[in-house]
Amino acid sequence: VPPPARRGPDALFTLRSQFGLEEFGAVTKNSSCGFVSVGFPITMMITGMVGNSLALILVYISYKKKENKRKKSFLLCIGSLAFIDLFGQLLTSPIVISVYRAGLKWERIDSSGKLCSFFGVCMTTFGLCALFLASAMAIERALAITNPHWYSNHMKTRVAKQTLAIILCLVLFFALLPIAGVGKYTRQWPGTWCFISIGDREVPGNLFFAITFAVLGISSLLVTLSCNVVTIRGLIIRCKTKSGTSQSSKHWERLTTETVIQLLGIMCVLLICWSPLLVCFISNSASGHTSSQDVPLDCNFFLTAIRLASLNQILDPWVYLLFREILLRKFCLVANAVSNSCGSITTITSSLGPQNRTWETLS
Repeated sequence: VPPPARRGPDALFTLRSQFGLEEFGAVTKNSSCGFVSVGFPITMMITGMVGNSLALILVYISYKKKENKRKKSFLLCIGSLAFIDLFGQLLTSPIVISVYRAGLKWERIDSSGKLCSFFGVCMTTFGLCALFLASAMAIERALAITNPHWYSNHMKTRVAKQTLAIILCLVLFFALLPIAGVGKYTRQWPGTWCFISIGDREVPGNLFFAITFAVLGISSLLVTLSCNVVTIRGLIIRCKTKSGTSQSSKHWERLTTETVIQLLGIMCVLLICWSPLLVCFISNSASGHTSSQDVPLDCNFFLTAIRLASLNQILDPWVYLLFREILLRKFCLVANAVSNSCGSITTITSSLGPQNRTWETLS
């Protein structure tokens, strides 16, 4: 039975001794850390692998069938996002599970500490890549709606590939800064994962690295949200110009409804999954504390925040592709069944084909 919780330096020492760790970036003298289980990372790994694998299969099939290069560029972005999410899970989840199996003793699998740095690089790289890819796709959607002629003439598959390569190289360069001595990756409670050390100003460049990570993440979120709002506004305006009783008008209304619901879902998922972690970085990095032991950061909150960010890797294929294919169309059919006649339902149902993507028609 563990001893009762204590405050002050003794409480921190008890936590370190219990897990066999020398330091925790997320454990503080005021922390009240709860129970953790290996079931959570196992569940997240399995669900993430299934969703992203299905998305990759669907994207691959669609990519091979498309003759329009403009449509291929968007599929390329979605496929890259699914691949990055899947690859990130395959690199990090087995390490977390191995530490759990080692009794939460990181030293048993990584006595040199190099694996911790590798884990931190993976977390930073795949996290920022997912955010930047979401921003890139949001920008592309906004351009396709607001400037369709420019988009048609300039958006090629080659441009999409170059953009993806630039994003990956820049993010990887940033993630490797702690390896070069700017910032530091440290083990976080309960000692099963490593990430950026928060609030420790004794490490050279650590404050710069932590704040830059948060600023990049928040900027990416703002770009994605702004572009999605512009896209929604453009869709509604174009839908009003095509309003009428013809089948084409109803088709546009359905496409607009589906896309607006999808974009709202994307924005909600991004905000819920990433806001806690990014706000946590900003608030604790700017709090003025000089040591990680003095950072008033609850370990449970930080662990929950990073799990929410990891949950985004699981939800990405669903909100961008799978949710649309499986659930969104059924939702629209039910809504039409309530408001329209059976004849209208038959007309709309016949137009729902796997090749009839909203981003294809609207661009």
